[in-house]
Amino acid sequence: MQDRERDAEQAGGLLQSLRGLAANVIALVHTRLELLAAEVEEERLRLIELLFWGCVAVFFLSLGVLMATLFVLLLFWDTHRLLISAMFAASYLAVGVVAVLAARNRARARARLFSTSLAELEKDRTELTPR
Repeated sequence: MQDRERDAEQAGGLLQSLRGLAANVIALVHTRLELLAAEVEEERLRLIELLFWGCVAVFFLSLGVLMATLFVLLLFWDTHRLLISAMFAASYLAVGVVAVLAARNRARARARLFSTSLAELEKDRTELTPR
């Protein structure tokens, strides 16, 4: 009789331990998913802000370049207007090529998405693996 009671207590203790372990795993996964969601939201806001300021910069820089080009072109209208037009076209193309190359390099060297979440999951894995 006592053996059955003791076995039942041990089985209940084991079941309780498994429930506690499952609750901890669920809490751990929940925390990691919250971290992942926060990183996604942060990245989304950063991209929206970057897009906005990029559009503002492109607009005003284009306007400034246009006005400067017109000024120089009108300044040399009587003497060298074709030469000045060709020089501006060549310089704009050169700057455009450099900008495309810089953007391509920047896109390749971007930070890894969800790096914080992945680092936390790696720490969790090393802590939970038996030694």
